[in-house]
Amino acid sequence: MKKKLYVAAILFLNAAASFAADFVWGDSDSGVRYSVSGKVSPVVEQAISMFRDDIRQVVGCLPEAVRADKATISIVQLDKATVSVKKALMSAGVPVDELAGRKDGFSLSVSGGKVYVVGNNGRGTAYGLLELSRKAGVSPWIWWGDVVPEKKSRLVIADGFNTLQSPSVEYRGVFLNDEDWTLRPWSTYNYEPGGRLWNIGPKTNKRVFQLLLRLRANAVWPAMHTGTPGFFTIPGNREMADSFDIAVGTSHCEPLLRNNVAEWNTAERGRYNYITNRKAVQDYWIERLREVKGSEKLYTIGMRGIHDGSMEGVKTMKEKTEALQQVIDDQREMLGKHIDKDVESIPQVFVPYKEVLQIMENGLRVPDDVTLMWCDDNYGYLTRLSDEEQQKRKGGAGVYYHLSYWGRPHDYLWLTTTQPGLVYCEMRQAYDHNARKLWIVNVHDPKVAAYDLSLFLDMAWDIDCVSPSTLQEHLKNWLAEQFGADAATALLPAMTEFYRLCGIRKPEHMGWTQVELDKKTYPRGRSQVTDTEFGATAFGDEQERYLADYAAVCRTVNEVEKTIRPELLDAYFAAVKYPVLSASAMAVKMIEAQRARAPYLGQTDRTMLDRETKASVHAARSMGAYQEIQRLTEHYNATMSGGKWKGSMNSAPRDLYVFFPPLLPFMPEAAVAPDYTSYVSMPYSDMDGVVVRNACDYRSASSGVVPTQMLGHSMNAVQLPKEASLTYEFEWPFESEATLYTALISTQPNDRGDLRYSVSIDGGTPVVISLKEPFRSEKWKKNVMRGQALNTTKVKLTKGRHTLTVKALDNHVVIDQWMIDSKPNRPFYVLPVRPAL
Repeated sequence: MKKKLYVAAILFLNAAASFAADFVWGDSDSGVRYSVSGKVSPVVEQAISMFRDDIRQVVGCLPEAVRADKATISIVQLDKATVSVKKALMSAGVPVDELAGRKDGFSLSVSGGKVYVVGNNGRGTAYGLLELSRKAGVSPWIWWGDVVPEKKSRLVIADGFNTLQSPSVEYRGVFLNDEDWTLRPWSTYNYEPGGRLWNIGPKTNKRVFQLLLRLRANAVWPAMHTGTPGFFTIPGNREMADSFDIAVGTSHCEPLLRNNVAEWNTAERGRYNYITNRKAVQDYWIERLREVKGSEKLYTIGMRGIHDGSMEGVKTMKEKTEALQQVIDDQREMLGKHIDKDVESIPQVFVPYKEVLQIMENGLRVPDDVTLMWCDDNYGYLTRLSDEEQQKRKGGAGVYYHLSYWGRPHDYLWLTTTQPGLVYCEMRQAYDHNARKLWIVNVHDPKVAAYDLSLFLDMAWDIDCVSPSTLQEHLKNWLAEQFGADAATALLPAMTEFYRLCGIRKPEHMGWTQVELDKKTYPRGRSQVTDTEFGATAFGDEQERYLADYAAVCRTVNEVEKTIRPELLDAYFAAVKYPVLSASAMAVKMIEAQRARAPYLGQTDRTMLDRETKASVHAARSMGAYQEIQRLTEHYNATMSGGKWKGSMNSAPRDLYVFFPPLLPFMPEAAVAPDYTSYVSMPYSDMDGVVVRNACDYRSASSGVVPTQMLGHSMNAVQLPKEASLTYEFEWPFESEATLYTALISTQPNDRGDLRYSVSIDGGTPVVISLKEPFRSEKWKKNVMRGQALNTTKVKLTKGRHTLTVKALDNHVVIDQWMIDSKPNRPFYVLPVRPAL
């Protein structure tokens, strides 16, 4: 009995000690009290307004501004603080001197019965205060994602808690591009009606800037497609950006903050031609410089066409180089005259995108203080990074990255499904190559891109917030922040599988169609929907397996939905249910239509008699899947969140053929709604004379080899440094010739070199293979839509045990899977091995 009482006493004391370690900084009875020390920037006032509304939603009452001696939260902007305030902060343990050297940084700490939120500058102070919102359980997606915070009676933080944070990348933000089917109609017709047609005005931009602030971002390239008015031409936009301390920049084809598509009037100004119409072009740029002087901006220098095209008036490479050099020299002079005499102190960006990269490599002189902004290939694979000399540049480097895209080989403007591991792999490599000045990510709608956008900006803020082995954990933490820990645990395997299935084929690419083809051959430059490459017989029916895997994910999503708090159901629908069920329905629509067409071969034998019967089930399922996408989209726009997002979701952007009703041999009598129990994932079959592995399942590896979660068809593809190798052991059942398939991530040689690797059997002579493909070549197109570069090598094997060695001969080689198959030319699309995650 005494022993039981002793144990109980210990447990009581431990609980009491744990309770005592929590500092209560607010509750539903006495509220939350804060003080603001001295002057602060407008961005801090914006953050305080957001914070007050956040806390009201959590505890039920608005935080109250009080005198410093009555406050439990002390808010200080260090660069405006007095000497006495700084001394008081140092006495409270705030690392004032260290924080003073960290632009946009903040310190959040608890000391002496008070929470101190101290920012290096206005932005840093805002980030610190919104970090306290996160501690209260408020998601950055509270408005854009409708993530209603859980009610609490007490707000606690560990007594003695402290964190000092500052960004890894100086400027971090988004390019609101391809806004035509989402952000723009939603803003014009729903959220901010009454302005100009296709207006994206200050009310909409305020919500964008609030999100950026919550995600610790500080930069934006505004929307600029045909029809969208120029950002600075809309009253209130510039002032709204300034109030949030958002640095406004412009894309690769919009020099000196000018939206050419909306603002250059050829009838009034003449051709946008620097060779024949130089003064008019210069006057055009100078007008904007005079308008924006006095606030932080990011000035893109250089010149292309009015939109995404080449510079006018030049033909040869010599002419292009000389003309662009003159443009840059003249722009620098304009900036020095109209913005700041110290032109090297002005943030300037040069984007060597598409043809401009060739001009730059032809001897173009880009001033050393200008940031070189490297680009991906529009599909998430970086094409170039700074070499050793370029990494020494005063202006440093940045990255323009895509999470959505309009263009060849095919758009992806519906859902955002880029694998998290690819985002990590490419952006970490960019950072390691000193691209730390500016990261901009292309999104057509921030709401649709929620998780990938969060990951990108989390890395820009803290490059070490995630590692190759913790990408799944990062996704789980994000899901928990939105829907709670239990839901996150249940959802993680399903969402991991979702990213694998989309990595095998994006929903937008399920039609096996292309855009921007020769219009003489293809009407509108678009190819027609055709059969997928998923085989009906390969390794036990790839088609059925792919649909069954999607169905399993959908079942989990529907089951977890039952556990979600009622007030979070709209958030869950938008972030999880809509993309998962829609992507699954697209796969069903296309593969079941293919199955329905399969019996129609132009035959004249007895198979004609029952082919419609065989095809009818598939046709009905295909049409049902198409209707399911329409139903889900209607719910998203009309019902979800009470119609708040009406006009923001378009399930057929650009009216591409892949989004049309299915191509069927006949119309079914009735469509069949998706049934997530009707597909069965059968074991792999016909595997005699087949050896297949995920790359991460190696016997031995060189040092520096890095398996990366959430990447590739394997979901754990392996990054190989130059000269590193992987070795595998396998048994072969008989003497034969065979085909070795090596599947790699479709990376680019971003160091101006090659992208080679070698394979060898049993230590024999290595066979060298190059992944390097010309931009927009047919092989490159196939690779980026497949999510893998698949190469073949003929081998001869004897019966018994063998080794396979794969070695990287250049940098940026990432191996995903491999297979040896004794059957030549077997039609298949996916290597027959289950994923590593």
